[in-house]
Amino acid sequence: MSKEVCLKIPVNPIVLGKLGSAHGIRGWLRVFSSTEYTEDIFEYQPWFIQRSGQWQQLELEGWKHHNQDIIIKIKHIDDRSAANSMANYEIIVDSAQLPILEGSEYYWKDLIGCQVITTKGYSLGYVQDLMETGSNDVLVIKANLKDAFGIKERLIPFLDEQVIKNVDLTTKTIEVDWDPGF
Repeated sequence: MSKEVCLKIPVNPIVLGKLGSAHGIRGWLRVFSSTEYTEDIFEYQPWFIQRSGQWQQLELEGWKHHNQDIIIKIKHIDDRSAANSMANYEIIVDSAQLPILEGSEYYWKDLIGCQVITTKGYSLGYVQDLMETGSNDVLVIKANLKDAFGIKERLIPFLDEQVIKNVDLTTKTIEVDWDPGF
């Protein structure tokens, strides 16, 4: 009877950050967190990356602050070259690990696929992605095929109350105060 290693892969994968460039010569890497508080990324384990279409679980040996960055040490990554080979991979966890939100709170993943409609009833399209910018988050909207304004993609700032008027996850709609021609 052979022993098989069973890798537990995330059933509902969600990206929580990204591996950055190597730091030093001993295999440390910078890490960029998408969690509200940077260090919270370490609350969600195990981490996975997808490398050449295959899931790979990462085992952390440690992490620490270095100037403005957070750097991590991954088991079996012991030199700069090995660390650089890990750069730019997304850090993925199973979304079942995320805390259940209450009331009107939601995760970015909940907004993907929502239809975006103006306060005057014009359908702008569907949320394809979200981007984090320095000042505010931005909805990336894939416009409808027959958009009256000929727009294929819209970038709408996620400014609660100012632009975003209502988010209804039961109907998967987001109401915005936005000019469809923009």
